[in-house]
Amino acid sequence: MKPRIWGAMTCYAVLAVSAAFTLDGVFRYGVWILMAGLAAKTWIAHKAGW
Repeated sequence: MKPRIWGAMTCYAVLAVSAAFTLDGVFRYGVWILMAGLAAKTWIAHKAGW
């Protein structure tokens, strides 16, 4: 299970970094908030053992 969570976190980070270079303004912050929410949801599900 560990490789799957680190793979998901890496994908979220790559998307957030690519948004930093390609988007600006409100859209960039929206993508960052979305990626942070998905990362938190993934981490919580991992800790809960789902």
